[in-house]
Amino acid sequence: MNWYLTVLKKYADFSGRARRKEYWMFVLMNFLVSILISIVGAVIGDTDGLIAVSLSGVYALFIFIPSLAVTVRRLHDTNKSGWWILITFVPLIGGLVLLIFMIIDSDPNTNAYGANPKTAPEPV
Repeated sequence: MNWYLTVLKKYADFSGRARRKEYWMFVLMNFLVSILISIVGAVIGDTDGLIAVSLSGVYALFIFIPSLAVTVRRLHDTNKSGWWILITFVPLIGGLVLLIFMIIDSDPNTNAYGANPKTAPEPV
């Protein structure tokens, strides 16, 4: 949960680097929160599912910028420009290339985007 909150605290911080652990823990928590919101919306919602869609939509708007920011910081950690996020617009292969960039290990040295976050202490 701390990794999720760390990303939210850096709401629109597109500079610096994000470790694999920070990125993937955020993705996991985001997925779990989305499922929980969908379940709550379905339970309290009407038959048309309008409340479930509304809750999910509000959450998606809330989490959009932090998701972009942590993805850009993760790209920085692999010593790639944040503009590589636009590769997802290439049909079929773009998302796969971005997934590979998110999976590969970070640059072990200090790069143009900052010091290696693995050497920094983990959030408590």
